Amino acid sequence: MEETDVCYLTPTVLSVQQAIPNGCPAKALAPSQRLTLGVQALAGHQTVTALADELDVSRKFVYQQAATAKAALEEAFAADEPEDKVLFYLPVTKNWLRQATVALTFLCHSSLRGVVEFWRDLFALKMSVGTVHNILQDAVDKARPYNRQQNLANVEIAGLDEIFQSGLPVCVGADVASSYCFLLSLGDHRDADTWGVHLLDLKERGFAPKATIADFGAGIRAGQQLAMPGSTCRGDVFHALQEITPVVGYLENRAYDAIETLHKLEQKKTKTKKHGRPTQSVARKLYLARPAEAKAVALADDIALLERWLHYDVLTVSGMPYAERCELFDFLCAELKAREQRCPHRIPRVRTLLENHRDELLAFAAQLDADLLNLAKEFQVPVDVVRELVDIQALDEHQSRRWQKEAAVREKLRCHFHALNAAVQDLTDQVVRASSIIENINSRLRSYFFLRKQLGPDYLELLQFFLNHHRFLRSDRPERVGKSPAELLTGQTHPHWLEMLGYRLFSRN
Repeated sequence: MEETDVCYLTPTVLSVQQAIPNGCPAKALAPSQRLTLGVQALAGHQTVTALADELDVSRKFVYQQAATAKAALEEAFAADEPEDKVLFYLPVTKNWLRQATVALTFLCHSSLRGVVEFWRDLFALKMSVGTVHNILQDAVDKARPYNRQQNLANVEIAGLDEIFQSGLPVCVGADVASSYCFLLSLGDHRDADTWGVHLLDLKERGFAPKATIADFGAGIRAGQQLAMPGSTCRGDVFHALQEITPVVGYLENRAYDAIETLHKLEQKKTKTKKHGRPTQSVARKLYLARPAEAKAVALADDIALLERWLHYDVLTVSGMPYAERCELFDFLCAELKAREQRCPHRIPRVRTLLENHRDELLAFAAQLDADLLNLAKEFQVPVDVVRELVDIQALDEHQSRRWQKEAAVREKLRCHFHALNAAVQDLTDQVVRASSIIENINSRLRSYFFLRKQLGPDYLELLQFFLNHHRFLRSDRPERVGKSPAELLTGQTHPHWLEMLGYRLFSRN
């Protein structure tokens, strides 16, 4: 043992020893000092007697610390445990078998026969498909009250959509903020009456959102007007862009084909020149190909430019006033109409869709205009300054132009800049332009539907309960991790979803 180690331990022990009534130095040693003592005893640089004398402890105490340090080292460098070592024992009861059956069905997306095979192969347990069905049916009766009694007054923006299974529509509705699924119903139709009845039932549970958002299905919008007259149903920006984007790709491919055709004809003309005068047919084809290529390229460039304006100017979150958006939207539709004859089987369909649903697609912009105006009144600044902040926040942080513009606005607002900038950021983050959450839920539903040819209302009832009360394991939004949609909607915690169904969870001792 080095002198520095002795000097380090001894004063500490002495100082603590004075504070202990019985004057026991061993009790005064901190865990780190006991570790050092054990390692020094194992190292063998000093005898056990010498170490005991230096610290004024017994030799037995030194041997105990050495044994503890040796056991820790042996455990750290021990070989891997055998694969067949028993880790823990599981008390298999009827209650546990039932909750495991429910968990296999929803956590593991298993079919009923898949559950039967699981018990047969891993537990040598015979369980029929009927037994699995009865277990799930019993869980349905316990889950139904949670679905029916949930108050929906906190739903501000609701997403509505339809998903099909075996040719039958399943009406789906969810809260955009929390992803709480408040509607999951199988029916024979998806017309206005069907949606109207569903929405009337939801109104009895406090459903009164500021707006809904959906694709351009006629049944959803007509049913909403029947059940909730005067309410706003926004158009899904994603679906609108998905209609025009393929047209851009088609016209670009057609332009490339025209360029390639012209190139081949020019090559053919060059080859014929080497053997004499080019044939009249090649010259005729070239005469027709050149203007066709120019028109195809020009049309592809024009439609691509209009699509970019629609995507990055009209339908984006920016400070552009609603009235200017409407003017630019009408200009784009007029330009599309002027080019319809050059692609009559693609462009008219897109143009008609945009014209018929302009107000629905720009509904988010109208709400954004009102919110920005309220924000300007709250901070007592011109609304143009607030709009400028929205545009600045949309710029890339690595661009010097952003910081130059921000510095100018900071000079105008001075001490109010940070508060207003944060308020604008919160406002723009809450703008809803697309029904992304409902598409996400549909993708999750599809993973449950594909194993079943038929869906019943009881299965959908239990699936809805699971989706709403199963806590998120991970999420792009940190505030959602470890919480369920029901907890996000109400702000109140609830037990584990299996405990809500009456089961007792297994816990290891």
